[in-house]
Amino acid sequence: MENNFVRTAAILGEEAMQKLNRAHVAVFGVGGVGSYTLEALVRSGVGNIDVYDNDCVAESNINRQIIATSENVGQKKTEAAMLRAKQINPQVNIAGYDVFYLPETADQIDLSKYDYIVDAVDTVAAKLELIARGKALGIPVISIMGTGNKLDPTRLKVDDIYATKGCPLARVMRSELRKRGIAAQKVVWSDEQPIKPNDLAEVNNLGRPSPGSAVFVPATAGLIAASEVVKDIVK
Repeated sequence: MENNFVRTAAILGEEAMQKLNRAHVAVFGVGGVGSYTLEALVRSGVGNIDVYDNDCVAESNINRQIIATSENVGQKKTEAAMLRAKQINPQVNIAGYDVFYLPETADQIDLSKYDYIVDAVDTVAAKLELIARGKALGIPVISIMGTGNKLDPTRLKVDDIYATKGCPLARVMRSELRKRGIAAQKVVWSDEQPIKPNDLAEVNNLGRPSPGSAVFVPATAGLIAASEVVKDIVK
């Protein structure tokens, strides 16, 4: 047992640590949620991780994304994620793919090699595609619902998608998953009502205000997602 995981092994056991070391997990999106999921997976001893993101670190990411610093603005998020993972555990087998996951690009990626898939992307079409393909392959997927415009991490919970209420993203996902005949889906979600962004909000490329975000909710959602992945792998 490597000394950096001895405290984790003390509560999970040697067999569980071996399972985690053998596991292959995909993290789609390494932003406010996904970067903390990655952080926790690496620190928990998951041995093989692939990260997917087609974005670069921006100054506006620094307030909530653990891979973003004032020194790596402009760097590809996949590169920043891989560097941080290796700094935590030099033995981790990590790869990064600069792909914007959508139904149009989904065939480029072989999901069958994964033991678990983390959906930390923002786009509804991408989330639906990941979930549908994961279900078809029998691979567990955990999907994170909206964390923007929220401040209270204690309102986060893990549920089936059909038990959610009050989350605008989850409402859309419930409807679309039902249309696709998907009867269940594990999600991390918050029942906190979104806060309306003020006039300081960034404007996106569609001319709409981007969601406001502080570190508390996305970071906690990412850690919760990682804990579910770890528990499911070792059980």
